[in-house]
Amino acid sequence: MYLDHWSKRGVGEGIRPPGMRTCVLVSVPLIVCALLPRFRLLVAAGDRAELLRAPAVLAPEPGRPQNVGEVSPAAGAFGIHPGMRLGEALARCPRLVLVPPDPVAVADRWERMLAALEAIGAAVEPGLPGIACFDARGLLRLYDGELCELLVAARQALATPVRFGVAPSRFAAVAAATQARVRRPLIVSGGARQARAFLAPLPVSLLRERPELAGLPAALGRLGIDTLGELAALPAASVADRFGGSGRVAHELARGGDSRLRPRIPGELVRESLELPEAAGGDQLERALGLLIDRLLARRERRGRALRSVVVSATLVERGGTWRERVSFREALSDPARMRLALAPRLALMPAPAQALQLTVERFGAAAGEQAGIVDDPSEARLARLREAIHQARAAAGVDAALRVLEVDPRSRLPERRAVLAPYER
Repeated sequence: MYLDHWSKRGVGEGIRPPGMRTCVLVSVPLIVCALLPRFRLLVAAGDRAELLRAPAVLAPEPGRPQNVGEVSPAAGAFGIHPGMRLGEALARCPRLVLVPPDPVAVADRWERMLAALEAIGAAVEPGLPGIACFDARGLLRLYDGELCELLVAARQALATPVRFGVAPSRFAAVAAATQARVRRPLIVSGGARQARAFLAPLPVSLLRERPELAGLPAALGRLGIDTLGELAALPAASVADRFGGSGRVAHELARGGDSRLRPRIPGELVRESLELPEAAGGDQLERALGLLIDRLLARRERRGRALRSVVVSATLVERGGTWRERVSFREALSDPARMRLALAPRLALMPAPAQALQLTVERFGAAAGEQAGIVDDPSEARLARLREAIHQARAAAGVDAALRVLEVDPRSRLPERRAVLAPYER
């Protein structure tokens, strides 16, 4: 089934040429990819636009693998690509500029972009920062059946130069967006066969858009497989035997297939931040983290819900950058003590002293509270009451308020060697 589109407004700038006709196949998935090229590099560079005209790459984050991030066009001319080892990139271009990453600013700006797409009615599946996909079939009626009107609304909502690709699958839509221009989207209509024909001449380096396939293009290049068409022509069993599960996924993508979209659940932004009077570290950071946890749990927006995952971030002093760490709890928590136990070890990963600390709720759980068991165990209830009594005694009289007797040498003739006092385990 085809749906004809006639519109006075073009997808790009100006008016559509007379007689232009847009045909969209609506009986198959119609995936739209919004691509913001070099998103993380642009955010990290900020107002220093001159950096992007020179060979520049996004430097590795402190404490992470020493692989470069996104690259400028000038750096790409030297054969440098995202994921390359930093030493190899510097060997290819000694005057390479390393731009310090800013993961906090990237996350904040990307969240605003996703919220803008969701505001037009799209159920968005975010990929890497700068890549977002959604199915357009359910939105065409909101825009009078006009795909071009939908893309115009998405561009206006993002309010930034963006490339659009439309295809039957997610991977084909991302590939189309990489080949499109800023104001001229690329539409691949049809099914998997048309998507495979479109992907055939494209390089296998497009597989790097999937984090789990980032190392596969280099291995394929060593075997002389340079295009997706050459990969799709190979027997699926042979590719799976050589590269395992990642090879099977890459072979399916090259043939125009892909898994279904998994749109995210729009969340609420609940955040607490604390400016530190001086460069803080160690115990000062832990106390600041405890204060942020207490403030976050006291927020009215929480509405009694537990926290499923949070993000701890900081503004660094020495390097002038930011640090960000996402933490998912094993179960939804609303107990500040347990949250401190889970989050405090992550502060040791911070590469430099911090001048500001921030705690953000990424996802809420159910209402706070623990579910009672079907069959109550009296011994467990008794132990729970004992732990609570010890906690209250320590809170009132200090850590040494509750101790236990630990046998060391029961056969010793000296009484003080037979047993010692040790902290009671909660």
